[in-house]
Amino acid sequence: MRRIHFSRRTLLLSALALLAVAFVTITLGSSRWLRMTRIDLTADRLYTLTPGTRHIVDNLRAPLRLTLYFSDHAARDLPQLRSYQQRVSEMLQEMVAASHGRLRLQIVDPVPYSDDEASAEGYGLTPVNGGTNGERVFFGLVGSTLPPSADSESEDHVPVKTQAIPLFDPSRETFLEYDIAKLLFELDQPSKPHIGLISSLPVQGNPVIGEQPWTVMRQLSQQFEVKTLDPAKLKHVDSDIKALFLVHPKHLPIEAQYAVDQYVLRGGHLVVFVDPVAEMDNTPFVDSTGNTDDHNSDLPKLFAAWGVQYDSQKVVLDRSRALRIELADNSSMSHPAMLGLGSQELNRDDVITASLQRVNVSSTGFFDLTPGATSRLQPLMQTSTDAEVVTAQRVRESINNPASLLDNYKPDNTHYVLAARLRGQFDSAFPERAAESGHLAHSGDNAEVILLADTDLLSDRLWVSYTQSLLGQPQLSALANNGDLVTNIADNLSGSSALLSIRGRVSSQRPFTRVQALRAAADQKYLAKMQELQRELAVTRTRLSELQPAKTSRGDAVSAEQRAEIEQFLQRQLAINKELRDVQHQFNAEIDALGWRLKFINIVLVPALVTLVGLVYGWRRSRRSRRRA
Repeated sequence: MRRIHFSRRTLLLSALALLAVAFVTITLGSSRWLRMTRIDLTADRLYTLTPGTRHIVDNLRAPLRLTLYFSDHAARDLPQLRSYQQRVSEMLQEMVAASHGRLRLQIVDPVPYSDDEASAEGYGLTPVNGGTNGERVFFGLVGSTLPPSADSESEDHVPVKTQAIPLFDPSRETFLEYDIAKLLFELDQPSKPHIGLISSLPVQGNPVIGEQPWTVMRQLSQQFEVKTLDPAKLKHVDSDIKALFLVHPKHLPIEAQYAVDQYVLRGGHLVVFVDPVAEMDNTPFVDSTGNTDDHNSDLPKLFAAWGVQYDSQKVVLDRSRALRIELADNSSMSHPAMLGLGSQELNRDDVITASLQRVNVSSTGFFDLTPGATSRLQPLMQTSTDAEVVTAQRVRESINNPASLLDNYKPDNTHYVLAARLRGQFDSAFPERAAESGHLAHSGDNAEVILLADTDLLSDRLWVSYTQSLLGQPQLSALANNGDLVTNIADNLSGSSALLSIRGRVSSQRPFTRVQALRAAADQKYLAKMQELQRELAVTRTRLSELQPAKTSRGDAVSAEQRAEIEQFLQRQLAINKELRDVQHQFNAEIDALGWRLKFINIVLVPALVTLVGLVYGWRRSRRSRRRA
């Protein structure tokens, strides 16, 4: 038998030919069968959709058209915005890939004076200035529902319903998936969600006397169908109520409490507004029969079952967050029971409060968990550490003299929780009714209630200002984000359980955490000094106002005392300013030192180590070669 011998060259060429055929086969096969397969190799799984988003996308009733407007030409000198646009685009493409053809994405560059720009404006997108050559930059998303028959590739179908995200703000990147999923969910809903309302305050106004609903209720009515429920007749909360608002529950009947209890255990979403001093409560403190009413509210039976600790006779003061009010004598002062909560007091990791700038509250209470409670309390709003708890009676007595609340003020060095999400497995507050048909003794593992210890934040006086327009019509101006807070709560809770399960992600940006820690520490020192300066300024102003009435009677002696007081304060102010500069210089020195260490590691140390390893490796190879020779 004759053997056939192949040269090494022939075998090599044959192997290369087989590899080429295999490569082409695998490439063509993967493009056909693995078209929808994606692998997310990012550390935080940034491009992997949560189960909640997948549930919403998988259950779309009608095809949706998504149009991403991005001013690509105008933003060519804005690298950070372009990077975020890439992030948004890839998130949208991931949703489109998972939608089985129910989502269609189009990316449009609305160049100036074009039909696309007019279309973006018509959909209510918000342009920002600062683009190339002063051009406006559009960066928003418009979603439209299409008729069920719109399964062809034609784009000529007339949208049935349209909704938009006016602007993709990079500061909300952690909620990007939530915002887009919420848009898809709302587009897919056939009607407005139903919100239930039980209130002992006149939030809905009084049509008989021409009293309008409070502004916050008018805003809610624009997006939701608000149903007012009568607590005296309430036996059951219907399942079509997506969220139930319980405002200032005074003397709530037992049957109504049981209905609320079972609603929560069935997975209903409850929002409770209680208050130790409800300033908008217009009932008499003492009625004709001698009964007293302290204008406070509580839910002791339900709170105990949920593991919530709340005292309807305690009010939180916070002099560092006090709002300035006008007094009867045209003077002004900072009221420690009326608080302006800013970014440091609002939870930036919760979708409800993440984008809010300021929320004003008045004579508010606080929440905590009872010992041994299994539920979890996630703060939405809290005080600074410069807060103190006083009795509600003292706040009521200080109505004509708010300055008395600062007498003997002693901060507790504690963050008091003014509003929170309460999560966990809740027990029924009515175990004695276990024998009744349909009674639930326990909730699921992820029951949720939102608690707020103030009702005054709903009133117009804390966040709305009215002015007259040129045509004589009243024009509303928002002084704070109280209305946005309530709308965000309703928005968040009225969505599906899938939407509620979508939490904030980490940012795709990779900041220098060590630098941020140093900056935060320096800022904290700086803030403490600023607060000290402000407190001394307030004390000096109070002293000067006390001396002012005696000026006419004592003449120059008082003026000299005033000048001495002012001179003393100015000297102290200069000293504090110097301390502030020292803190800033120390902070800059720490940042510079860290920067030099990073530069040394990156520029000198790492290359030197790589070079050393290479030299050692080369030396060992050359040594082995000489031994073999």
